[in-house]
Amino acid sequence: MKKFTLINKARSRIKVFEPFEDSSKNSSIINAILISYGCVFKRSNKPVMKGSRVESIKEARNEYKKLLEEGWEKTYRFNSFFKKNGE
Repeated sequence: MKKFTLINKARSRIKVFEPFEDSSKNSSIINAILISYGCVFKRSNKPVMKGSRVESIKEARNEYKKLLEEGWEKTYRFNSFFKKNGE
């Protein structure tokens, strides 16, 4: 599973959906999604992330679907800001 970034119609808010791996467990099974959310003030600047939360895969899918229905779009513009070591 990979990371997905959605941006709203006004291009002012983003949400990042990515797999959440619980480091307290030895298993590499992903059973939750980390949803980070933030604001975009200028397109050329890094977004300001306001917070994040962990949701079940089902809840994350429902939110993702709802956002798409509201007109949010998938974007790759900010991927370089969210790269982790080794990506």
